[in-house]
Amino acid sequence: MKGQETKMARNHVTLRPTEPTDFPAFKRDLQAAFAVAAVEEMGELPDGPIPSDADLDRALAAPNAVVLHILNDARGVGGAVVTINRNTQANSLDLLFIAVGNHGQGLGRAAWSAIEAMFPDTRSWETVTPYFEKRNIHFYVNVCGFHIVEYYHERNPDPHTPSPTGLPDDSDMFRFLKQMR
Repeated sequence: MKGQETKMARNHVTLRPTEPTDFPAFKRDLQAAFAVAAVEEMGELPDGPIPSDADLDRALAAPNAVVLHILNDARGVGGAVVTINRNTQANSLDLLFIAVGNHGQGLGRAAWSAIEAMFPDTRSWETVTPYFEKRNIHFYVNVCGFHIVEYYHERNPDPHTPSPTGLPDDSDMFRFLKQMR
């Protein structure tokens, strides 16, 4: 464990807003990162990337969306999309990824800490993840302090957002909430 702590201590994670001209590369990196879990679950990728280009375009263009590059010592290692509600400060983490080849170094934990620090007025954070994403579930609950508050499935669909397309059992998602104050 000491070696892992040393690796994590060397991470200097910062966030930088992503310019629209960088969106194509951002989307490719995100889809490559998400493909890893999809292949582990399904054995192969379904037709088209996950999330779909259309789903990503909606997330990147959503009102109040903030698209961020995650940098480690000024090197791009991932990204995030958050939606900030300046009135209620009930914000959402829409997408978070660490690029392929950068997992297991504490970058996700450091990135989430940087996101929380970037938006200190947040009262609560909400996010969703597919039910089969055990690593995400562990990360959100055990690392970031979220609580599972709802399970979306065929008989209890998400009333606000359609499920991402192309995932196994498209409708099965967990909703997480983290109260900040």
